[in-house]
Amino acid sequence: MEALSEMRCVACRRDAPTVTEAEIAELHPQVSEWEIVQQEGIKKLSRVFPFDDFAKALAFTNALGKLAEEEGHHPSLLTEWGRTTVTWWTHKIKGLHRNDFVMAAKADELYRRLSV
Repeated sequence: MEALSEMRCVACRRDAPTVTEAEIAELHPQVSEWEIVQQEGIKKLSRVFPFDDFAKALAFTNALGKLAEEEGHHPSLLTEWGRTTVTWWTHKIKGLHRNDFVMAAKADELYRRLSV
C-alpha cells in the first residue's frame, strides 16, 4: 500500500461519504500521533506540534499553509508561542475523508524535515 504522505488529495464532492470506522482503523495507525476529536458533532484529526519558540512555530505554520494550498485542502491552524495546533476535517462533508489522513501524514513529514 502507498504511504499516505506520498498520496495526493482528491477533489471531494458534497455527497462524498465520510470514512467508515473500518477505514479509520486502517488509516489512523499511519498517523498515530493524531487524536480523533469530535467538535460540534464533527469528527476531526488534531495534533499539537511543539517548537522551541514562536518563530519556529510560525515557520511551520507558513510551510504547512503553503502545502495545504498546493493540495487544495486546508486545515484549522492555531499558532502560539512554542506550538502549532493543526486540525484536519473535510468541510464539505462535515467529517473525515481520506484526504484528512493524507494531509496529516504530510504534516508529520513536514514537521520531521523542519525539526532536524
